[in-house]
Amino acid sequence: MLNSGMVICGASMRVKICGLTRLDQAVAIADLGATDIGFICVKKSPRYIAPDKILPIVAGLPKSIGKVGVFAHQSPTEIAGIVSTTKLSVVQLHSDESPEFCTEVRTLLPHIEIIKAIRVGDRQSLEIAKTYESVVDTLLLDAYHPEQLGGTGHTINWQDLQQFSPSIPWLLAGGLKPNNIKKALSLLNPDGIDLSSGVEDAPGQKNLQQVQQLMAQLAQ
Repeated sequence: MLNSGMVICGASMRVKICGLTRLDQAVAIADLGATDIGFICVKKSPRYIAPDKILPIVAGLPKSIGKVGVFAHQSPTEIAGIVSTTKLSVVQLHSDESPEFCTEVRTLLPHIEIIKAIRVGDRQSLEIAKTYESVVDTLLLDAYHPEQLGGTGHTINWQDLQQFSPSIPWLLAGGLKPNNIKKALSLLNPDGIDLSSGVEDAPGQKNLQQVQQLMAQLAQ
């Protein structure tokens, strides 16, 4: 289910660019080396994209690219319906979904990778993350914001994550940019990274030069 990822410092790492709204940018970012393209399926988000607009983008991407739908405050049935309509290959649960909720999604979508996002406000958040290890495929650690679910541009306190070693793969998110990614990866060893606001000019409009700079930093 997981993409092999690009080789960075001898190891394979997933590179997920999230909040895409345009086919041309999604294809270009995949060509630059991203392993996963993310679509925000939450209507109140400034990066929201409707299911009927996701489908042609998914169809235009290589089969090897992960097509991730980001969901929040939506029922398992609604999530499953959107996945069926759009042909997404990955579901990212980004609100306060319980382990039981994740299990419901798994029952409806047994062949879809499930990522559970944890918004890290303190070290207790990392203890909460452990309760999901048996019910999802991948964890994603994002910065906590009291009003926004993601794409805030805020970083996590990376030092708090240095002892984080779950039994399943995990992705680092939260304020990552081309100019801080090497510092983050010098302190941490995630299985992948997730960027949105750090490589865009406006919500949903990515800056391809910044994505290229990111890939160059990762390749060094």
